[in-house]
Amino acid sequence: MSSGFLPYGRQTIEDDDVAAMAEALRADFLTTGPTVDAFERAFADKVGAAHAVACSNGTASLHLAMMALDVKPGEAVVAPSITFLATANCARYVGAEVVFADVDPDTGLMTPASLAGALERLDGRTLRAVLPVHLRGDVADLPALAALASEQGAVLVEDAPHALGSAMRFGDQAERVGDCRHSAMASFSFHPVKTIATGEGGMLTTNDAGLDERLRRFRSHGMVRPADAEPWWYEMEEPGFNYRLPDILCALGLSQLAKLDRFVARRRHLSTLYAEALAPLAPVVRMAASPAWSDPALHLLTVLIDFEAVGATRLEVVERLKAQGIGSQVHYIPVHRQPYYRARYGELELPGADAWYARCLSLPLYPGMGDDDVARVVDALKASLGL
Repeated sequence: MSSGFLPYGRQTIEDDDVAAMAEALRADFLTTGPTVDAFERAFADKVGAAHAVACSNGTASLHLAMMALDVKPGEAVVAPSITFLATANCARYVGAEVVFADVDPDTGLMTPASLAGALERLDGRTLRAVLPVHLRGDVADLPALAALASEQGAVLVEDAPHALGSAMRFGDQAERVGDCRHSAMASFSFHPVKTIATGEGGMLTTNDAGLDERLRRFRSHGMVRPADAEPWWYEMEEPGFNYRLPDILCALGLSQLAKLDRFVARRRHLSTLYAEALAPLAPVVRMAASPAWSDPALHLLTVLIDFEAVGATRLEVVERLKAQGIGSQVHYIPVHRQPYYRARYGELELPGADAWYARCLSLPLYPGMGDDDVARVVDALKASLGL
């Protein structure tokens, strides 16, 4: 059992990761070199997609997705309110309007019913994309959401930073997050607390060769180099950004990707231990629910707590846990409650999102934890709740 502070999440960096980065530092290319291509090919193969495009971070990947789809000012993008800010902000980057969808209060996921409710609030705007978030690693109902989006002439862009390594089964079909069977693109992040880390970094997968070409162009200033032009010549038909991921970080990504199966197995094992240890605390404390079709590689171990029943505020519980060396976090404050979006769209009642937020707390979960650390966390939680 670890005696030090247990954060809610952290990277697992090993000697071979350090060696991979050192080798990249000694190579000819620190950026825009062959290691980027190698990381992209390996990632696409791992998730079962035709194409993968690396970029500087997960937020950049969502922005690139909006640009690749040519989402225009005044058009609409649907995002769930329980997510990180970037899911909604990417629409605003291109001038589109965000329509917030409610979520299931027990899973935190956008559902077909909550998407249908959001579609009733389009107010005549053209819907271009729906951004389901695979919260914690659990997978949203992609076939049903895709069908609703398609009826409006729109596509799905999976916001999947939590779900690298997650699997799902819709009917008899086994699928992997990122294979894009139901979506135009899937977006990933390699922030240190995610399943694999590159420090900062992102990836988009797609099966559409045209989208792949647009993503690559927009991540590097919008530049293209005509095949029959002078070797120094480039052209820009429309501006892009410098959203490249350097070879140094792709080297770390390749090393980490080789460990994905091990990391996922460890997260699933720890999640099982949590489920067993938390079961006696129901109904006051219970793990967030998983849909029947989802086989998650959990990025977050989120519990739902009836704080009123124990007579303690969430802040009090967080501080008591911290005093015992246990870190925690809240995922997430409903985005529709943020001052910017309240000012832009007014007050919006999304009861599922508010119910999720009122009860959620994320506990430590990462591959470097020992089995005994789970018992330590749960014992500290019980003491903090007075159970």
